[in-house]
Amino acid sequence: MRRLRLLIAIIACACGGNALAADASHPTVVELFQAQGCSSCPPANANLMALASRPNILALSFGVTYWDQLGWKDTFAQPAFTARQWAYAHALHHPDVFTPQVVVNGRRDGVGANPEEMRGLVAAADRGTGGPSLALSRRQVTVGAGDAPAGGADVWLVRFDPRILQVPVQRGENSGRTLPHRDVVRSLMRLGVWSGRPMAFRLPPPSDPAFSDAVLVQTRGAGPILAAARD
Repeated sequence: MRRLRLLIAIIACACGGNALAADASHPTVVELFQAQGCSSCPPANANLMALASRPNILALSFGVTYWDQLGWKDTFAQPAFTARQWAYAHALHHPDVFTPQVVVNGRRDGVGANPEEMRGLVAAADRGTGGPSLALSRRQVTVGAGDAPAGGADVWLVRFDPRILQVPVQRGENSGRTLPHRDVVRSLMRLGVWSGRPMAFRLPPPSDPAFSDAVLVQTRGAGPILAAARD
């Protein structure tokens, strides 16, 4: 009986750790790299939107630029987002970038066009509970103390639009379709480097009051995401 109680306690602790790592205070970060001109992207985008309402998920949609020369210029794409995807390609040992690509917690990636695949990526990429605490307000983010990786971790400010935006595509592979988008990233800013000590960063005012803020603490070189918070 004592062994049974001990086993139950161990399982409870393990499950509690996983739950903590995927609750509203410790959301799983799901990044989708897509383009409005890519005919393969709408299914992955729909799967991301289906996840986005879950409080334990931070969904971020990045528009990339390398489809812009193929008939339709993506209305949300920015070179900084393409650069972030290339950084993931190097970190995950891919020879090239592709769309759609889903990256979960900076740890695992896939296409994400199948709902079961998307759910599997989310389940397999739990980052655990070892990251620093984050306190995010509209004006400041505070990163708590903790064990930082060698070389520190980048602190990123991500500003995104939580509204559903309908985009009529007039040319390219999705010509004639109106594509819904949600949690579209509008800006990406590196605030500094966290080295394990408590730090505070001032946040610039948003260009649109409707935008939401998210902060990521990420191992340098597009490595694993250690902590995340959204307002």
